[in-house]
Amino acid sequence: MATETIRIDDVKTDSRLFAYSRWDAIPVILGVLHLGYFFALFYLFPRTPLWIMLILGFIYSVSISWNINGISHNFIHNPYFRAPILNRLFSVMESISCCFSQVYYDVVHTQHHKGNSDRKDEQGDTVDWISIYRHGHDDKAENVWAYTFLSFFRDNPAAIGRELAKRGGAEMRWGKIELATFITIMAVEALLNWRYMICFFLPFMYLGHSLSYLNGYYRHYGGNTEKPIAWGVSSYDKLYNWIWFYNGYHAEHHFRPRVHWTRMVAFHQQIAEMQKREGVRVIKPPHALGFLDPDLPTLDETARPTPMVRTEAPETAQPVC
Repeated sequence: MATETIRIDDVKTDSRLFAYSRWDAIPVILGVLHLGYFFALFYLFPRTPLWIMLILGFIYSVSISWNINGISHNFIHNPYFRAPILNRLFSVMESISCCFSQVYYDVVHTQHHKGNSDRKDEQGDTVDWISIYRHGHDDKAENVWAYTFLSFFRDNPAAIGRELAKRGGAEMRWGKIELATFITIMAVEALLNWRYMICFFLPFMYLGHSLSYLNGYYRHYGGNTEKPIAWGVSSYDKLYNWIWFYNGYHAEHHFRPRVHWTRMVAFHQQIAEMQKREGVRVIKPPHALGFLDPDLPTLDETARPTPMVRTEAPETAQPVC
């Protein structure tokens, strides 16, 4: 790809509260509502028929993926607030709602952008800890269902801790605060109603994180690991992008990770011809339903990358704050 000038408009606001855009009030409000839903499930469990709770539980599972890939993800790249303490508190809130430390997620996601779902090197390792090729064989992507349901158990706390330590003591402390907060809340709920925690909440929480990995799988399945502009796979389904805060524009996101979610459509329009020339993969359904795409490559086809083409390097992901 020939070098071309890419202009990215800065997102600015005169708001004293929000750092980038007043539109960020939408994910912030929805994040607060998601936390309320988290606690509402505990309250409703002994008071609501089982069939209704199963529906609510499944909604919570979907909402975990929605939050991680929309609200939480955008927050990592463009923290919502001007005041650092508000970003810290929002991070703690997200940690409760999604049942993992937002600071730890930041580390894993930053590593993801360093590797961009890369293939294994000569030692059989990948830079990206959640690369779809990391546990695959014969240079192929891993089977989607193995990736979806096993990735939850593959986090390496020691590796995350080492990377987090490089950011300094403050990040380490806040990571521990987030872990302690959501673990304490879960422990209290388990003491008050162990049936809720063991038989209801944990299975739906696990399903939610699995759905998030399913979403992540098809954001890279069939992408070109050698071309930065084509690292990701995009879906332009309008409803999906409205609800998921333009998570569907994933090729665009990996090419320029700091582009604000409100500018994704404009950025896509700017580089659309470049994307077409470089063969950026686009799927029709939302990423979580990527297996329904009519042009889905086979696993064997994922083992045959195109010749390496060096193109303009992307930005690297940034920590929360």
